[in-house]
Amino acid sequence: MTTPGIDVPDARGRTGLDRAGRDLAGNPDVVIRDVELLATAWHVLRRTTFDYRHADGRWTREQRETYDRGDGATILLYDPARRTVLLTRQFRYPVYVNGHPDGMFVETAAGLLDDDDPADAIRREAAEELGVEVGALEYVFGAWMSPGSITERLHFYAAPYSPATRITTGGGVAEEGEDIEAVELPFDEALKQIADGRIADAKTIMLLQWAALTGPFSL
Repeated sequence: MTTPGIDVPDARGRTGLDRAGRDLAGNPDVVIRDVELLATAWHVLRRTTFDYRHADGRWTREQRETYDRGDGATILLYDPARRTVLLTRQFRYPVYVNGHPDGMFVETAAGLLDDDDPADAIRREAAEELGVEVGALEYVFGAWMSPGSITERLHFYAAPYSPATRITTGGGVAEEGEDIEAVELPFDEALKQIADGRIADAKTIMLLQWAALTGPFSL
């Protein structure tokens, strides 16, 4: 019997997806025993069984499910002269089904790396989503956003923009189902929208607070 994603290519041409994590050896208190492939419809859901040694020396058998969607990058575009930021608004079903009023989410431009260098990937996303040709990039930090279940590491960037660097209206890639609106806000208004809940996206809040504390709009 052959299994797509393991023995034969899945819909995205991948095989060996059950091998991830089997060779981990960096932590002597964790011994990987098995990796099961649960789903590969687009990204990859795995269940891993491992032995874990607790602080008191006890070993227990544990299982964790992980969702692997690859790593990503995001960028805060800011105009220091006009003291504005350029964000996106788009429909996000996961937040809609979990209590957001309409699912129309305001956030920084972002996307998966798709095997690109993080800097190249975020330049691509800024052009596609917001129509901005990014010049010099500042790497702000990297962070795992949901370490309990999602493997993705997100690379955070910032860069200046101006009306002259907005080469198109953006909007995303229609063939990929993207329908993205560019939202330009005064920086102080963006901070207010964090406080009142209109901006509720973690990566966006992190970059806006960085900009206020140590970034381009810090005192």
